[in-house]
Amino acid sequence: MKNTKEELIAGCNKMCKNTLMETLSIEFVDITDTTLVARMPVTPKVHQPDGVLHGGASVALAESVGSAGAFVFLNSEDSVIRGIEISANHVRSVKDGFVYAKASILHKGRTTQLWQIRITNEADELVSLVKLTTLTMTK
Repeated sequence: MKNTKEELIAGCNKMCKNTLMETLSIEFVDITDTTLVARMPVTPKVHQPDGVLHGGASVALAESVGSAGAFVFLNSEDSVIRGIEISANHVRSVKDGFVYAKASILHKGRTTQLWQIRITNEADELVSLVKLTTLTMTK
């Protein structure tokens, strides 16, 4: 039986318990046939010393949503997903509110997947553009 959109989002959020995603308050909020979206609050917990969003927190958000997308879209309980390469360009600072990471699959292979993750602010302005390559392994 195919899961509903709400069930898929709830399942992604359930996987975050007791992980870095929970520490960073990352929450999955939307899913389509080809994308997965998560958001993260921008608070002092994810700031760099000068009071803006830390690039490392952005990369953690991007890898979290891209890896979760690979797991969901490959639809295989017998697989483990690992990020094997990530690169990010940070183009805008954010001091507060939320950032949204939208992962879109560019290549959906059985072994490797290529993801583009656009991180935007609440005004839908580009904050970071991330490319993630994931590897699918059998458990």
